[in-house]
Amino acid sequence: MKLPIVFHDLAERELSEAAEYYDSARPGLGRAFISAVERASASLEECPLAGREISLDVRWWLIKRFPYALVYRVRETHVRILAVANTKRRPLYWCRRR
Repeated sequence: MKLPIVFHDLAERELSEAAEYYDSARPGLGRAFISAVERASASLEECPLAGREISLDVRWWLIKRFPYALVYRVRETHVRILAVANTKRRPLYWCRRR
């Protein structure tokens, strides 16, 4: 079952902000972060239920090489990325997102 990925607006912002942060720390690292998120998203497209279930209908998928996870819900027609969450800060801040 292949489902398209749809990012919540705030998740898009988190992705951009994290990439900018990494690029300011080391040029090119922001692009590497975005590539890692793209690979994770592609994996979720192919196998949406592969992520670890953290609540009734919410899952997460760790981003390789970076302390981030994609927090998402699987819907009938798509995978909804709720957050690009730093795993070291502010747990559960994304809970009210749909």
